[in-house]
Amino acid sequence: MNVYFDNAASTIVRDEALSAMLRVMQDNYGNPSSVHYMGRRAADELEHARKNVADALGAGPDTIYFTSGGTESCNWAVLGAAESLKRKGRHILTSAIEHDSVLESAKKLKLLGWEVTLLAPDNEGRIPPESFAAALREDTVLASVMLVNNETGVINPINEYSSEIKRRSPGTLLHTDAVQGFCKIPFKVSTLGADLITVSAHKIHGPKGVGALYIRPGVKMPPALLGGGHEKGLRSGTEALQAIAGFGEAARLGQLELDENALSAQKLREYLIQRLQSELHEVVIIGSGGSPFLLGMSLPGHRSEVLMNFLDGEGICVSKSSACKKGARSRVLEAMRLKNEIIDGALRVSFSRYSTLDEAECFVQALKRASETLHKAP
Repeated sequence: MNVYFDNAASTIVRDEALSAMLRVMQDNYGNPSSVHYMGRRAADELEHARKNVADALGAGPDTIYFTSGGTESCNWAVLGAAESLKRKGRHILTSAIEHDSVLESAKKLKLLGWEVTLLAPDNEGRIPPESFAAALREDTVLASVMLVNNETGVINPINEYSSEIKRRSPGTLLHTDAVQGFCKIPFKVSTLGADLITVSAHKIHGPKGVGALYIRPGVKMPPALLGGGHEKGLRSGTEALQAIAGFGEAARLGQLELDENALSAQKLREYLIQRLQSELHEVVIIGSGGSPFLLGMSLPGHRSEVLMNFLDGEGICVSKSSACKKGARSRVLEAMRLKNEIIDGALRVSFSRYSTLDEAECFVQALKRASETLHKAP
C-alpha cells in the first residue's frame, strides 16, 4: 500500500478545485482586467473566488489580496508592515518557530538596522502569552507569530497576543501565518484579532502557486509588486485566475467540511499514537498537539533520514521537518530544547481529508520493521 502522510507539505488537488481550474482555462480564459465580455466573465470568476476565500476567513472580500503563495504573503506582511511603520519604531517581535518566509524577512530587516526579538517556545512548542507580552515595547511596530506550527501542530493563542497588544502597545500590527490552520481548525478574523493573515491553497487541496494575504480594513500597506495596478494597486501582475479559482473552491468546501474533516483527522491521529506506543515502546510524541492534522514523533537512537529512506522504499511518504528545509535539521525542535537524540530521530506525519486508518496501520507496521531492521545510530 502506498501511503502519503506529508500533507503539511502539500495536498492532492481535489476534483472540485480541478474542475473549477479547467472551467477557467477552457471557458473563462480572458484577462480579468480586460473590458470586453470575456474579461468581465474572468473578473466575475476572480471575485467569486475572492468571496469564497473571504467567507472561509469570516472576512469581507475587499480585505483579500491574492499572491503566489504563503511565502510571498509572509514576506509582504513583514517587510510591508515594516516599511509602512518605520517612522513609528524599528522593533520587530517574532518567534524562533516561524516559517523561513517570516524569519528570513526579519533577518533582512535586522541587516537594515532593525531590532528583532525572537521569542523562544516552551517545552511543548508554544509561545507563551506572558513571554509575548513582556517583549512588547513602545517601538514595536509588528509582531508575527504563526497560528499552527508546521512541524509540531501546536496552536498558538493569537487572540491572547492581540489582547496584549491592545493593552500594552496599541500601535503594533499583528501578523499570523495561518497556512497550517486555514480550513483545518476553526477560526475567524474576528476571533483571532490579527491585522494581517497569511493563507495558502496547496495545504487545503487547492493548487500550488496561489495564496492570499488578509489585510484588516484601515491598515496601510505598500504594494507588494509594482506594475499595472492589479489587486487594487497592491499586488500588480495579471492574476493567476485558474489557480485562484481552484483556491476559492477548495476554501469554500474546506470551510463547509471543516468540522467533519477535523474529527476524522483527530480520530486518525489518536489511533496512530495508540498504535505507535503499543508497537514501538521507545517512540516519543513531540509536543502536546493541537492541530488534528499533524503529528510530531521521534524514534530516539535512529536517524530521521535513514527512517525516511526505509519508509520511502515501502511506498510511505513522511518528512523530518518543514519541506522548505529540504532535509536540514529542525531548528523548531532545537528551539524547544529537546534532546539531540529526539531531534535526530524526529519524523513529521501529516494527514488530509483522504487519509485512512488502514494507511495509519501500514505506517505503524513499516516503522516497526524499520526499528527492528535498521542499526541504531552511534
